[in-house]
Amino acid sequence: MANKVSNFSDLIQRVTASCFLHPLAAERQEISKTRHKDEDDDDDNESETTKDQDDDHGDKLVELTDEEDKEEEKTRVWKREKKKSSERERDMEELMVEVFDAVSVMKRAYVSLQDAHCPWDAQKMREADVAVVAELRRLGVLRERFRRNFSEGKGGVMRAAVSLKEVVAPYEAAVEELKREVKTKGAEIENLKEKLKSMNGGGGKKGRSHSHRSKSKVSFINQVAAPPGNEMFEATMSQVRETAKSFTTLLLSLMRSARWDITAAVRSIEAATTTTTTTITTAAFSVVGAQHAKYALQSYVCRKIFEGFDHETFYMDGSLSSLLNPDRYRRDCFTQYNNMKAMDPIELLGILPTSHFGKFCFKKYLSIVHQKMEESLFGDLEQRRQVLAGNHPRSEFYGEFLGLAKAVWLLHLLAFSMEPSPSQFEASRGAEFNPDYMESVVRFSSRVPVDMVVGFPVCPGFKLRNGSVVKAWVYLVSKS
Repeated sequence: MANKVSNFSDLIQRVTASCFLHPLAAERQEISKTRHKDEDDDDDNESETTKDQDDDHGDKLVELTDEEDKEEEKTRVWKREKKKSSERERDMEELMVEVFDAVSVMKRAYVSLQDAHCPWDAQKMREADVAVVAELRRLGVLRERFRRNFSEGKGGVMRAAVSLKEVVAPYEAAVEELKREVKTKGAEIENLKEKLKSMNGGGGKKGRSHSHRSKSKVSFINQVAAPPGNEMFEATMSQVRETAKSFTTLLLSLMRSARWDITAAVRSIEAATTTTTTTITTAAFSVVGAQHAKYALQSYVCRKIFEGFDHETFYMDGSLSSLLNPDRYRRDCFTQYNNMKAMDPIELLGILPTSHFGKFCFKKYLSIVHQKMEESLFGDLEQRRQVLAGNHPRSEFYGEFLGLAKAVWLLHLLAFSMEPSPSQFEASRGAEFNPDYMESVVRFSSRVPVDMVVGFPVCPGFKLRNGSVVKAWVYLVSKS
């Protein structure tokens, strides 16, 4: 029993000693504290991790938002550009429609302008001309609008500036031309004033000095305004000869192109013509060299176109106005001369196709250009048909003929406006050469040889008042 008690006491002591040596509560408390601390650290780590994950997610959301904004901006730009392109295309289509409309209207106006020429309709021509000019200006405006709205960058601006200069250039040229005309008219007015002052006797010697200077500056209009005189007649006769040479040269070139024998052709023309008695025989033409065939042809043309010159209407009718009322008739002839001198003959005939001048052209063309001759030269009789129908062809050949016809008609008007009227004369074949009344068409190195006679007349001459003479042109040949 005693042993059991001591054993029990020993056991208690050991337990007590062990407790002192190993304090369980403190350890557990420390362990508990440590455990709680570890749990807190883990929670902090978890919250930091969660926070980091949240931050990363936010960054990704921001990036996605930026990309979406960029896409939206691109979409808006694309829609804006598409809208702008659509508007540009629509404007372009509208502009092209206007261009086509302007071209169509201009074409119709131009056709009307052509139709107004034959038969001549002055009012219709003016209206068509205004319409054509208006459409041309409209096209110029549309071109400027295109270059202004559809040209890009600096190059477009430069092109627009160049185009503007192109549009303005014709108007500037017209203004300069008008300025020159105004300056010319001013000089003419001053000349007329000086001439009037000298005619009124003002200014004594000074007036005579001004008159002398004005004579040196006298213009074409001053000459027309002056009364008809010998100098004016001689100048008009020179124009007749020049136009006769021009027409004959063209006629001769057409004959050669058609491979005519020129000498035989002139004889054929003479034989085929059934008008007045011939003054140029075939023998006369036989002496003409090949290089001088133009003079034989010019002789034929002048003889035909001067037939009837001594009558007031070239014997186209039986008018006697120059005998019944000579003063009034002279004034009327000179007025017609002044009015017609500056006009183009084709325009004049377009306005008055059946006037005396129109009838003169009709008669003389049919007289000079025989039917067989025209058919050989042109291959048809189209020009002849137009003349017979009362129209006037717009060919180069007929234009040259009208130039000659107008010059002769003006000379005729001027002759019948003078008092007394010039007297026409013509050298006969075989006559001796007279330098006072004749002039050789062939130039000699010195004087005309004494053994030369008239082979045939080329162009008639005229005796004027006060004893003045316009020499006749002749082709000279040797007596032998």
